[in-house]
Amino acid sequence: MIRQIFSRRSNRSLLERSASMILTVPIIFPVIEAMQFDPIWFGVLMVIVLEVGLITPPVGLNVFVLKAAAPTVPMTVIFRGILPFLLSAFLAIVLLTIFPQIALFIPSMM
Repeated sequence: MIRQIFSRRSNRSLLERSASMILTVPIIFPVIEAMQFDPIWFGVLMVIVLEVGLITPPVGLNVFVLKAAAPTVPMTVIFRGILPFLLSAFLAIVLLTIFPQIALFIPSMM
């Protein structure tokens, strides 16, 4: 099995995004709390970054799922189709970094 991972995915990440999140959040979260960032803001930002990782190469798991669902569509068309979503995700990351109150508006009303 390991040989298959390295032979087919030699230039790809060995960990899926959710697995890397499970491994890194326990290490990063105390730092986030020590720097007095809001944990909800961090979680929202982490999920958006996770989604960007799922639609961009080298892993691009969602892109390959879409290719399996529509085998007649070329990969170049699929990657061109994700560009608006990728740009909107980057815009959301920038806006959440500048204005963290966006992510905290609804939780503050509870």
